[in-house]
Amino acid sequence: MCLDERPVQLLDHKRQPTLAQPGRSARADYEYKRMGTANVFAVVAPKLGIHLTHATADRAGGNYVKALQRVARRFRRATRIHLVQDNLSSHSENCCVQALGPKAGRRLWRRFKVHFTPKHGSWLNMAETEISLWGRECLGGRRLPTLAKLETETTAWNQRVNGLHRTITWNFNVKAARRKFKLPGR
Repeated sequence: MCLDERPVQLLDHKRQPTLAQPGRSARADYEYKRMGTANVFAVVAPKLGIHLTHATADRAGGNYVKALQRVARRFRRATRIHLVQDNLSSHSENCCVQALGPKAGRRLWRRFKVHFTPKHGSWLNMAETEISLWGRECLGGRRLPTLAKLETETTAWNQRVNGLHRTITWNFNVKAARRKFKLPGR
């Protein structure tokens, strides 16, 4: 599993766009109203084609814990789930303990074998690919004014890509990393 998160600007039109009519193109003004921010957790099992990407109100640690719970529920029978993620302060066992209490928090955290991406190497996280695909395919150039609309659109996108069982083929391996970073071979 790979997990990443991104803030999202909620936007609305200042002037309502006009729909296309015979002989006339659709029109939308470039001006917009800022309606706040939200957060998107990009969660993907790249080899399985399972997408659990979802929107939340913010980046708070409690929402990170809910993202882990979502993954744990999806893979109920797994005793250990490998998770690749950035090394943020909210991506920790302590966050799980604070949100769920010592016993439940540690139990959830122990379900995961966490692999942190290296500093300045978040591009190694396939969730970066997921968030990019979500941004292009779900949002496109559209303006979503509310968290509810963002959640609805993200859920619909998840259903669509999960139905396709779309996987991410990752070709970057240890040999390629040694070459790229000019490291000696073992």
